Amino acid sequence: MSGSGRTWAGVATFAVIGVIGVGAALLYVNQKGGGKESASPEAQIQAQTQAPVQPLEPQLAAFAKGSLAALQAPASPAAPDYVFKTADGADVRLADFAGKVTVVNLWATWCAPCKIEMPTLAALADRYKARDDFAVVAVSMDLDKTADEARDFIAQNAPLDFYIDPKFQLAFEFPGKGAMPQTIVMDRQGRVRAVLTGEADWAGPEARALIDHLLAEG
Repeated sequence: MSGSGRTWAGVATFAVIGVIGVGAALLYVNQKGGGKESASPEAQIQAQTQAPVQPLEPQLAAFAKGSLAALQAPASPAAPDYVFKTADGADVRLADFAGKVTVVNLWATWCAPCKIEMPTLAALADRYKARDDFAVVAVSMDLDKTADEARDFIAQNAPLDFYIDPKFQLAFEFPGKGAMPQTIVMDRQGRVRAVLTGEADWAGPEARALIDHLLAEG
């Protein structure tokens, strides 16, 4: 290879390494929760990292099988004091559901597994709709350009109500760190008892058994 050829090869190699380095730096920023406003939702999900978790308490470990095999306990049971929005634009917090066993699902219209599992969450909500101590709270992470699509999709999955986090931050407050779908199961005291990252069948026997157990705790 001529000297000129070697020089251009070296320049090309340096450029590739530089691009990789920049990409890695951006990935690190997104993993740490930075750059949320500028990064696309898809990029943020790809940049997810798992926060510390611990084994499920023995009473709940029996339900971590089948579709809920990935069920985990968070390192801390405290739910974030974070404000998201109702369909009417009113502020709402997870603490507002205290007194209810609550299944919080974080999803978006551009997340295919989210849309696949949503009918099972609707079925779960329908199964317990006669109870005033249970709720399924599906919170859309859609931004402005897809918010109307998200609203229409939830309308097709009655009896679920529409909630949205226009800041796209709530998904980063839980162990999945931006992953979706991400589902959080809270007890009547507002404690996070279990989390699951990824698609699941929330109308299946494992999910029903888990909810029945938490409702029976009193």
